[in-house]
Amino acid sequence: MSNFSKVVAGVIRWGSWGAKLSSAKMAAMINSCVEYGVTTFDHADIYGNYTTEREFGDALIISGIPREQVQLITKCGIIKPCSEKPGFQISHYNTSKRHILESVEQSLDNLNTDYIDVLMINRPSPVMNYEEMAEAFQILSDSGKVKQFGAVNFSSAQLSAFSRYFPIMSNQVELSMTHLAPLQDGTIDTCMEHQIVPMSWSPLGGGSIYTNTKAGKKLEMRLQKLADKYGWSLSDMALLFLMYHPAGIIPVVNYSKADKIKESVELLDVVISNEQWFEILIASTGEELP
Repeated sequence: MSNFSKVVAGVIRWGSWGAKLSSAKMAAMINSCVEYGVTTFDHADIYGNYTTEREFGDALIISGIPREQVQLITKCGIIKPCSEKPGFQISHYNTSKRHILESVEQSLDNLNTDYIDVLMINRPSPVMNYEEMAEAFQILSDSGKVKQFGAVNFSSAQLSAFSRYFPIMSNQVELSMTHLAPLQDGTIDTCMEHQIVPMSWSPLGGGSIYTNTKAGKKLEMRLQKLADKYGWSLSDMALLFLMYHPAGIIPVVNYSKADKIKESVELLDVVISNEQWFEILIASTGEELP
């Protein structure tokens, strides 16, 4: 994954689940991202109720950017009843060999591409069969349809278990200055042990900060006070917190505006100190270190 950009553009809000960008505007966003050095795009088959992949694939053609200049991540495993998935009664997970193979064929068609750079299992199923998933991955790898494989929200134990059957190159987790669990429960340590690249699918932690709760307001005040001290925005501080970590955590920024993508990339040139990192940690938890 050495050719992946250090900031990944998440497309979850580009389609019907967010900005509802037209094909032309989505193509312009792709061009802007590449211009700013963001060449890696994060998808999932389920985004936009199974419509955003197809919209992006059409926009990629309009953009005129050669396929080999970008990297496409997509995911499968979540089944959500909707018009695109008739016949299902409830939301559930499917990590069977057959479903993985069929999902990849659909994603290849949607994205107008011959290969996917990274395929991820989109959240662990309580009944997933590691050996069966590995069989699907091996078929996809041998055929050249998928280059590398990853997971979403896999625990330390699940990563170790899966690594016995097939090499996992990346694990996307909820990780931010306000959601520290992966740093505390061994998930990031396991990623470092197995040379798995961690990505944060919620790098800003906004859901914890911008609330009408008393705790949320107090947290926002603590973080804003520290951000003001160094002339950062809260978003800047959240991304710098992740970028500092030696595990090489890659933030997936779910912006649908080019200027916000540019601001995120510019932070790659900002170096914070070890002490500043711990200031952010203390401000986020509200507790001094023991």
